[in-house]
Amino acid sequence: MAEPKRYVGIDNDVNGGMTDTGKIIRDAWIFGLIEESETCAGWTAQGIESLWTKVSARWEEYGFLVSNLPPEMRERFDRIQSEAIERARAAGWNPDRDVAADE
Repeated sequence: MAEPKRYVGIDNDVNGGMTDTGKIIRDAWIFGLIEESETCAGWTAQGIESLWTKVSARWEEYGFLVSNLPPEMRERFDRIQSEAIERARAAGWNPDRDVAADE
């Protein structure tokens, strides 16, 4: 039986972690589902999917709107996203290129 594929970790992900999996992990940090030091390196797809289910349930509590987050959580969201954007840009991520590719 083949060994399951394992995630490389948000710090080693393509586009500086600006991926769907990276978003799941950042959102899990925001909601306190995992520690901010957890990169999810070595996790299987099933583990990431389980985390996504938990993250989605938490977002549902707030109507899937950042503006509905309590102040402390909103501040954590803003900080985590700002840091992620800064790291991703330093790693060569260009959000304009991604938008252009979708058009």
